[in-house]
Amino acid sequence: MEKRADELVRAAEALYLDGSLFQGENPRSEHVRVPGGMLVFLLVPRYECGYVLQVTYL
Repeated sequence: MEKRADELVRAAEALYLDGSLFQGENPRSEHVRVPGGMLVFLLVPRYECGYVLQVTYL
């Protein structure tokens, strides 16, 4: 699951190139199904960070 979380971070970096300049509302938390389970994560572009809130293994 750690590799999947790393992929989410890389995708967020590509989406928000300079998060400190982000002016919109923060995205809501999202559920992502990955092989072997599911991740719930939250991105905060303004602070240039992301949080994995829950990991569920199937």
